[in-house]
Amino acid sequence: MAKIRARKGSPYARILGVGGYRPVRVVPNEVILETIDSSDEWIRSRSGIATRHWASDEETVAAMSIEASGKAIADAGISAEQIGAVVVSTVSHFAQTPAIATEIADRLGTDKAAAFDISAGCAGFGYGLTLAKGMVVEGSAEYVLVIGVERLSDLTDLTDRATAFLFGDGAGAVVVGPADEPHIGPTVWGSEGDKAGTITQTVSWDRYRGDLSGLARDADGNVKFPAITQEGQAVFRWAVFEMAKVAKEALDAAGITADELDVFIPHQANMRIIDSMVKTLKLPESVTVARDIETTGNTSAASIPLAMERLLATGQAKSGDTALVIGFGAGLVYAATVVTLP
Repeated sequence: MAKIRARKGSPYARILGVGGYRPVRVVPNEVILETIDSSDEWIRSRSGIATRHWASDEETVAAMSIEASGKAIADAGISAEQIGAVVVSTVSHFAQTPAIATEIADRLGTDKAAAFDISAGCAGFGYGLTLAKGMVVEGSAEYVLVIGVERLSDLTDLTDRATAFLFGDGAGAVVVGPADEPHIGPTVWGSEGDKAGTITQTVSWDRYRGDLSGLARDADGNVKFPAITQEGQAVFRWAVFEMAKVAKEALDAAGITADELDVFIPHQANMRIIDSMVKTLKLPESVTVARDIETTGNTSAASIPLAMERLLATGQAKSGDTALVIGFGAGLVYAATVVTLP
């Protein structure tokens, strides 16, 4: 029997650079209140959100990704030609095929990099980071670009009082490359498909073929575009109680205690969830906690790299800090790991 030769890459991997892009338009809660019966105080108290960014027609999924990726590549100190793979996590690229990653890889100027999309909701960045680490260590790519990007304004029902205020747009990217020491810990990830209905798309795409009767319509009688809907209380309970356990597992897997942690970057889903997780994990006051949701909203797969980029840019965190990152959302899926910040 012929023996297959294994290819060996770097002994370890790390995040080498990070970049982010937020659309130009800033949308305050007052705009949301034009279509729902609520108040600025209620939105802030329930979610912690004051503003979010919404993309223009020109700020496409690809355009935002390229802006964020260019910054990440520059921050990593490499050239686009050195990128061996591009992994894009998104739920808001509406073409079934081809993957938007292929367009991004080409427009960035990579040298025929492997490119593919993944759909893991708000945990997508963690999934992509895990895949990138594996590629670098296995040797199939020396440098991997991981992008989380969303235009959730396209999937928001502005008349839904439970979700209209939650979502924003943006892109975050990191470059993962070789390292001599461990800088990305073991990933604790998984799914709970029995809870898939708690965060979902209102209508599947195939319902738009043929008979449109029974589909929801707006005030003008037009069939509504699909939107993201969720059972807020069920999601809140799951995130607060179950995801704190996952976060603790990730710390244990990396051999890191809460006292040794410098930064906590959870998915920016809800300020109350973030605060509850901090309390449950018993994080010391010395730990910097990302609360980017206040001015960015929930950007799903983009939220962790966007929050990471802002913490570093503002000096709230510094290169070399040890950070716990955790994403969780539709699926229900989750992924948590400990990383060294670039």
